Amino acid sequence: MVAMKDEDRNKIGIPAATAVGLGAIIGAGIYVLSGTAVALAGAYALVAFIIVGILAIIIALELGELGSMMPYVRGASYSYTYKAFGSELGFITGMLRYMALATSISAIALGFGSYLSNLIGVQVATYAIPFAIALIIVLSIVNLLGVKKAAMTDLVLVTIKIGILLLFVAFALFIAFSKTHFMHINTGLSSGIGAGSIFAASVVVFFAYSGYQSIASLTDRIKGGAKGYVRSILSAVLISIVIYILVVMALLILLPPASYKVSADPLSYALKSSGAPAWLHYAVDFGALIATASAAIAMLLSSSRSLYQMSADRLLPRFFMKYDRKKDAAQNGIIVSALIGIAMLFSGNIYVIASIANFGLMFDYLIINFDVIHFRRLGKKAPFRMPLYPYLPAVGMILLIAFFTGLPKEALVVGVIAVLALLTIYYLAREVEEKKVIRVKLFK
Repeated sequence: MVAMKDEDRNKIGIPAATAVGLGAIIGAGIYVLSGTAVALAGAYALVAFIIVGILAIIIALELGELGSMMPYVRGASYSYTYKAFGSELGFITGMLRYMALATSISAIALGFGSYLSNLIGVQVATYAIPFAIALIIVLSIVNLLGVKKAAMTDLVLVTIKIGILLLFVAFALFIAFSKTHFMHINTGLSSGIGAGSIFAASVVVFFAYSGYQSIASLTDRIKGGAKGYVRSILSAVLISIVIYILVVMALLILLPPASYKVSADPLSYALKSSGAPAWLHYAVDFGALIATASAAIAMLLSSSRSLYQMSADRLLPRFFMKYDRKKDAAQNGIIVSALIGIAMLFSGNIYVIASIANFGLMFDYLIINFDVIHFRRLGKKAPFRMPLYPYLPAVGMILLIAFFTGLPKEALVVGVIAVLALLTIYYLAREVEEKKVIRVKLFK
């Protein structure tokens, strides 16, 4: 009885788990990429946020089933694919997921650099990348020293971030009552380009929702088990959808859609262009710095641990297994992820960088649908089973394939080259290790 009470004491409640999800979702994406979505699709950016939010709910339900089936596996979606389909697809999916996480560090850090430049009053074009590099280096050192992010502190950070975003929305609503901005509202709500633009904006928005997987690693620690996890992640996604829609509407109120461009600091740009008071500038920039720094830490941790898990499964060299358990740091993984993050800063603008990251995330999420189908066909039991199976996985796959069509050419080229390179590396490694060839009959 006492042991049970001690175990329950170590579990976290649904509100705290929801805060973890919100902390990861409401991060750099809304501060950094919301303006880019508006620039691509005008007012239809609102539709993109809703569509991607629906997809996030579907993937969350699938992760809920897989997580409840295998609550103690490490590596999240990579581990599910590794167990479902073996080393080949596991290696490709795991590495694409890792590349997405490592590339995300660049997009997030670039947002940090842009907002910091605005906050201290220097030219964004000149200082954004140097500030981004400095952030990556500092956070890498922090991680190597073992100062890790505690999940329960997310509640404080979430409160600050949401509070600042709601201040931004409140200012836009106040402005909406002035005659000078009434036409901006009408222009914003009536503009739009078409289905292609919605898909292009959805690719950007996809990045803003990518953090909700963070709750998946807490499945066995949430009160109520898998059902508690599902309630937490659905609450986090639904609250995020509402906040994202409010922020995009605020952007459309403050300026007409045509005023926005591909940039890493859209909220600051909107405030500056609409004559907002200085204190609100500082508040929003401060909130953006908190959001981007905390999101960058999460991406560094997740990416480095992905390398560690793949190395533990013998799909990567032992070099990546260097792990300081006392400091809870995958040391070599952190260094490699930081170097990739810095290098990707020079691959293009914020839209291109985020799209390259999204290629890996979309591939990962596409395979998650097949993971669920595979285990269902095997008759595997899970404490939680997603509703409306197989219709929701089918919808998820259709949406993901459609989003692939919205990726910019640069992201598609990098993604295809990455898949071909990973296939080549995998089979070269098999040849060197003289592994036996596996042959299966696909058809009777």
